[in-house]
Amino acid sequence: MTLIKSISGIRGTIGGKPGEGLSPIDVVKFSAAYATFIQQQAGKNRVKIVVGRDARISGKMVSALVVSTLTAMGCNVVNIGLASTPTTELAVPAEHADGGIILTASHNPKQWNALKLLNDKGEFLNEKEGAEILKIADEESFIFAEVEQIGKVVMKDYTQYHISEVLKLALVDAEMIKAANFRVAVDAVNSVGGIIVPQLLHALGVGNVLEINCEPSGYFAHTPEPISENLVDVAKRVKAEDVDVCFVLDPDVDRLVILNEDGSMFNEEYTLVAVADYVLSKTPGNTVSNLSSTRALHDISEKHGQTYTAASVGEVNVVEKMKATNAVIGGEGNGGVIYPASHYGRDALVGIALFLTLLAEKKMKCSELRKTYPNYYMSKNKIELTPEIDVDDILLKIKEKYSHEKINDIDGVKIDFADSWVHLRKSNTEAIIRIYSEAKSEKEASNLASKLIDDIKEIL
Repeated sequence: MTLIKSISGIRGTIGGKPGEGLSPIDVVKFSAAYATFIQQQAGKNRVKIVVGRDARISGKMVSALVVSTLTAMGCNVVNIGLASTPTTELAVPAEHADGGIILTASHNPKQWNALKLLNDKGEFLNEKEGAEILKIADEESFIFAEVEQIGKVVMKDYTQYHISEVLKLALVDAEMIKAANFRVAVDAVNSVGGIIVPQLLHALGVGNVLEINCEPSGYFAHTPEPISENLVDVAKRVKAEDVDVCFVLDPDVDRLVILNEDGSMFNEEYTLVAVADYVLSKTPGNTVSNLSSTRALHDISEKHGQTYTAASVGEVNVVEKMKATNAVIGGEGNGGVIYPASHYGRDALVGIALFLTLLAEKKMKCSELRKTYPNYYMSKNKIELTPEIDVDDILLKIKEKYSHEKINDIDGVKIDFADSWVHLRKSNTEAIIRIYSEAKSEKEASNLASKLIDDIKEIL
């Protein structure tokens, strides 16, 4: 059993003793702490909270606990049921709500679930706010409402609202997409993407949609993280089915991975690169991604004469940097596209609509489009340490050793070389250092990671 309490929410495996897994008691305590925080922020007890969930097996049970707890705290709840993470994010301001809770463990396996917490803008809470909720939960400093003050629940479906908001975007051209006569596949890993994405594609004018794993049963058809090793069977089907492009989603639809018409990977790092290329060609402006994302976004930004800025890892950090730099497009290299013209959250639907418009405009195969972008290769590694080792001291010594290179230390240590980079970060939950490297060949990226691992071992 695992239970992880962090500033971004609470997540864990279903079952087990309270405090050891995501038990009903932990769900209730954390929901009550969140309600207390929102009530304090709003200066009133009768606040409105939006609740949405992905399709995982435990979702209905966890949702019942969360909704009941919120109403027991005196909150009114708008329960939007099965909904993607970006759908819930959009629903919060649309409802003029005071906050929102998304019930999803994102790409984690079926035994996991989580509560992800939003503010009144439908954006994730920052570090300070998350820490305050943890404190309220630990101290159990919440008070349930008396009987006449119990909140009310209304059920709403925000699927069509989200789709309509995507169609309203100035850079989404449904007529051009329709004229391209695409055949599009979508793998929704048997979660909520299977509800909303086929409807979006039809609304965009795609007449031929191949639905793969689109039944929202919560029984994931493959390991739900949309990375190449989990998509072998999907890739074979794409190649055999004569489609123009395949969109692969994670269970809560905030990440977008693209397969080319031949079943090859467009590469999850390049979802944001391609969308940014299109956005910058129409609306010049700054870009942002996190430190562990591909350098290709920097290259594309420079090609358009724009400025790229790196942010600490984590969606809330990327959003804060985007706001600070007035970025017109940003996100994360895991397939997370954040387009402020829509909202400040990763949104696979927005990514799909912008990518299809780009593909229709270019009039080329998906694999050919991929070849137009700078080619980098990434290696992702980690080194396990014993708990007593001072990870911060290790990172400081690495920084000193490479002080003659370009260093960014806002989140661990990132070393930028002429044609490559390596990023070292300590885990918040394990005694490990994550080592991401990128270069112009797989061998170079791997060798760079190995070199840094050797450097760390020398320090130890």
